[in-house]
Amino acid sequence: MTSNANSRYGIFYSQVLPNLFEIRRQISLKSDSADYAKMGAATYILQVLQGIKVTDLNGSIPYTEAIKGRYEGVFNPVFDTQETLFATWLNQLNNAITTLAAANTPTIKSFGTSDVFYKGDWTKWIKLANTLKLRIAARYENQDKAKTTKIAGEVMADATGPIKNVEDNLTYANVTYDAAGGAINYRDIKYGGIAIVDFMKKVNDPRIKVYFNPNSLEGSFKDTLTKYGKTLPSFIDINDPLIQFQGGPIDWTLNVPQKAYFGSNGFDGGGLNKYFLISTINRRFYAPRWDGSTSGTFTELLASAGESCLLIAEFIKKGYISGDVAAWYNKGIEASIKTMNAIAVTAGSTLAYSGEGATEIAAYQNNTNVVLNGTNDLERIYIQQHLNLIRQPNEAYVFDRRTGYPKTGSTYYPRETFGEKIPRRFWINDPGEVNRVNWSAAYSAQGFTPNVQDVLTLSNERVWYDKTAPEFGKGL
Repeated sequence: MTSNANSRYGIFYSQVLPNLFEIRRQISLKSDSADYAKMGAATYILQVLQGIKVTDLNGSIPYTEAIKGRYEGVFNPVFDTQETLFATWLNQLNNAITTLAAANTPTIKSFGTSDVFYKGDWTKWIKLANTLKLRIAARYENQDKAKTTKIAGEVMADATGPIKNVEDNLTYANVTYDAAGGAINYRDIKYGGIAIVDFMKKVNDPRIKVYFNPNSLEGSFKDTLTKYGKTLPSFIDINDPLIQFQGGPIDWTLNVPQKAYFGSNGFDGGGLNKYFLISTINRRFYAPRWDGSTSGTFTELLASAGESCLLIAEFIKKGYISGDVAAWYNKGIEASIKTMNAIAVTAGSTLAYSGEGATEIAAYQNNTNVVLNGTNDLERIYIQQHLNLIRQPNEAYVFDRRTGYPKTGSTYYPRETFGEKIPRRFWINDPGEVNRVNWSAAYSAQGFTPNVQDVLTLSNERVWYDKTAPEFGKGL
């Protein structure tokens, strides 16, 4: 496997933590350092945000002794366990919330417009901190449900709470920043999978126009097929109102009819007509300038109202907290659709709706296959989380690994057959003789095989909070 998959580990220690630590050091040197307390508190929230992503793939990592080499000459930091990491991060988030919630004084300092996320709005930073607490609560679930209950309860009891509205999403957008760019076509053009496309069609999901491009079956294609006596492949219903969206297999080794129509292998429509049947991903949505365009801006979505509202709905359904599960479920759906539409607007992409979208969103929420019906409510909440996290790949991976959904064999939204192994952890290279002892001890304690990068091994070894989770596709 390519080492690019885990570049977050090195970046955390070479770019993220050094800068955040230095901000706090500079604050501590000021005679009026108390006036900078809220600025310092925000730095802890950012390092927890990234730290969670790093431990998600790697398990135990240096944290409590990290960056001491710069200031104290400690070059062999211990690798903290996930239990220690989560406890440390919860403490740091709670302290940050307390500091940020304190009344402002006339001399309090702020990042102002230099804050590329929230422009110095400390209330939004509190919401982000609470959203990160929800993420930690979810990660505890398969090891310590009592901790999940406690943390979720704290978030719900907080006067500010988590991110609940689209306006509070943590995003980064810059006209010079395009995370994927031309790499969106790396190795090949990407296509929509059968399961996700079929489900979004079944429920008339307005996001389908944002996530995927239509195929060639538009306009007068029916007349052309009739003229030349052509019949579409059996997997396509010619009367399908959303015929322009067709998914393909996520595993190319499967013998399925869609496989014959990928890429340049279009369907012969007679004469000089060729129809490309499988829907590609909407590259403009994911990488606005992938084709050299000078318009459209990429938006990085780092934390969202859809994510936190749907997590709350899940926690209510499971009994960890009390509340109106349907209300939070619908709030999460609305936030997700509005978020994706806003990203599409900025990207110059096809939109989910025009105007306010109230009609389209309400119709979707009330669709018989979307509305909670008392039968498979948890799965419906799960699938909305799955659909929402398409722009948050780390959270999507953690969600699928944590829950085992989408579920193989489900009659609601079945997981597609995928023959390849999926890693459940990634690797940290041997740090060398300076810290090999701590690295080796951490790997041994976690049951990890050192110095391996093969998918088979990585798919069989798990980080602490994942050890009792279901297999992919085998949710309870």
